[in-house]
Amino acid sequence: MTASPDRRRFLTAGAAVLGAAASAQLWLPGIARAAGTPLPDGVFTLGVTSGDPLPDGIVLWTRLAPDPLNGGGMPDAVYTVEWELAEDERFHRTVRRGIAQARPELGHSVHVDVRGLRPDRPYWYRFRADGQLSPTGRTRTAPHPHQRGGSLRVALASCQNWQHGYFTPYADMRAQDPDFVLFVGDYIYESAPSTTAVRRHEGKGEPYTLVQYRNRYAQYRTDPDLAAMHASAPWVVTFDDHEVDNDWAGEVPQDPDKQSHDAFVARLTAAFQAYYEHMPVRASAIPTGPHIQMYRRLEFGRLARLNVLDTRQFRSDQATTQEGAESPSTTMLGAGQKRWLLDGLHDSPARWNLIASQIMMAETDLLPGDGKLWYYDAWDGYQAERGALLEEFADIRNPVVLSGDRHLTMISDLKEDFADPDSDVVGAEFVGTSISSNGDQDQAAFHAQWDPLKADNPHWKLIDAHRGYHLFDIDSDGIDARVRVVDTVTGPQATASTLARLRVESDEPGVRLV
Repeated sequence: MTASPDRRRFLTAGAAVLGAAASAQLWLPGIARAAGTPLPDGVFTLGVTSGDPLPDGIVLWTRLAPDPLNGGGMPDAVYTVEWELAEDERFHRTVRRGIAQARPELGHSVHVDVRGLRPDRPYWYRFRADGQLSPTGRTRTAPHPHQRGGSLRVALASCQNWQHGYFTPYADMRAQDPDFVLFVGDYIYESAPSTTAVRRHEGKGEPYTLVQYRNRYAQYRTDPDLAAMHASAPWVVTFDDHEVDNDWAGEVPQDPDKQSHDAFVARLTAAFQAYYEHMPVRASAIPTGPHIQMYRRLEFGRLARLNVLDTRQFRSDQATTQEGAESPSTTMLGAGQKRWLLDGLHDSPARWNLIASQIMMAETDLLPGDGKLWYYDAWDGYQAERGALLEEFADIRNPVVLSGDRHLTMISDLKEDFADPDSDVVGAEFVGTSISSNGDQDQAAFHAQWDPLKADNPHWKLIDAHRGYHLFDIDSDGIDARVRVVDTVTGPQATASTLARLRVESDEPGVRLV
């Protein structure tokens, strides 16, 4: 997506992002009130966002929530919300407008799947409900399916724990003006409120019910840097574990001795419902009880194909021994998703085949010297399936895995067989650090713990424990990656810098430091 002057000027137009909406022209009659039920004031507290860009379409999102931390504060009624999308930030050139229903059974969230748009260009959008105007958001469509060349800027983010710090990396991310944000999991954390936290979680304990999950999402959405980033670019999202329960697998909770199967299924149902209500995803992701369709594929011309995985719903329960991790019967993806992924990789017309995997694919050997000690929740715990997948990578053009979960930057070559140091490199993986999880980590302590492991993990190219995100500039020749970090997340402002630059060359598997 080649930048235009209009896009760059938007960065200085903060009012357009954050919604100087009171003076905006009204574009439809005031029809947003349910019969006989007035709309409360201040319904757009959770802002706006967009997601899953197509060449001709985009999902626009908002949620009516005048009292966001107390169930939303909306009457139990259906409201009609107007929406408008324009080619300019002042809405002089409106190209689409319409109405949508905000229904109580969906938390009064609104998901508008707009189609008929032009490829590879910015648009601005807003909502109106009974005279109240939302903040203005900016979004962007994907390139034409047959477009060759061009460029794409992607920001990779994950793991934002409210209690561990402010989401300061998003302020810098917004200044970098990505074409889209790829968020690979742990949007919220289910942990109970802590009196020693930088910022305390709402509520009195972990969320289990739909209202409790709604309140937790609403609290996270009130972070100003997160809200501004949501309004500045489209997002492509998937979940990991903390959107439900730490280290859950399929329908097995972290602590099955404390959560019965029926209780956990009810928790999954509530968590997925709240997730859908707060994410800019299409109607294909509306949950059916404890199931939600999240693995999907997005195309960015002939430059990049993005395969978004779901590494939670279909996986076997985590192994507890090395023998268990090596069992051929365990699966991370499930048979259907694995076939879907391999089919999409082998028939891809794209130069770059990107795979959004919530958890780390490269090996982490935690045992210095002889032998292996793995982290079983990651792909290390699913050795046979990972090995089969990496063998397939040898026949795929430019596979690059984008991951999260570890609260660390861990950038690696992907080896066809990690047990054989001489095996071929078949791809690259960028494990993005966290937005705030683990807080301002002790760097000396981190390196004292992890540097001795480098000899046993020669495929690692960079490991680091600062907070931040990764930024990728992708074109036909290669991927230029920057590890962007902030100096603190314990306060609402931070200074950002580039910790490292890396490069992936087209048709040359692996990654190198620049």
